[in-house]
Amino acid sequence: MLKNTPSLDLVEFIETRILPQYAQFDKAHSLEHVTRVIRSSLELAKSTGANINMVYTIAAYHDIGMSGPRAIHHITGGKIMASDARLKRWFSTEQIKIMREAIEDHRASASHAPRSIYGKIVAEADRDLSPEIVFRRTVQFGLANYPELDEEHHWQRFKEHMNQKYSTNGYIRLWIHGSQNEKNLQQLRNIIADTKQLKEQFDYYFKQEYDDKQ
Repeated sequence: MLKNTPSLDLVEFIETRILPQYAQFDKAHSLEHVTRVIRSSLELAKSTGANINMVYTIAAYHDIGMSGPRAIHHITGGKIMASDARLKRWFSTEQIKIMREAIEDHRASASHAPRSIYGKIVAEADRDLSPEIVFRRTVQFGLANYPELDEEHHWQRFKEHMNQKYSTNGYIRLWIHGSQNEKNLQQLRNIIADTKQLKEQFDYYFKQEYDDKQ
């Protein structure tokens, strides 16, 4: 019988030693985000037969590399996880190798498919494509990382990001067929194709997030 919940001692370690580190990252890579990715990863794992402790740990470490440059956070995160000797209590050398590769492969702009089901799970879980989540996180990231921009330039950055990543010609790829993300991505693309509607979404979330920062 497959175990469908992570080991309690592993959960205690992750929740006390790893997850608190996310408090130092921007709102788009916050504790709320990693908690959602963990929850989604565990849900996706149910139908795959994947090792639940591995899935849980990969999700918990997936953005830990945000402590360094964002552009290589997936590589940095894999190194941090693989070098954490405390994990040897729960995992073999081979399992840690697979977990490192999964973290390295989770980034949406990766040029290759994830090398294992573990990479596919965390990559899919990391892509909550509910339009409201995507729009809010994009605005949050812009405000946190480009504070010098005025509202018009934030809009231009937002629109460019939407087209480059989520549009019909965007670089995002989904790896688990039939997921809720497929339906959400189509909704996103319909909004992106209508610039007026996309601007309305930007205005709504920008006002909320900008006011919160004041």
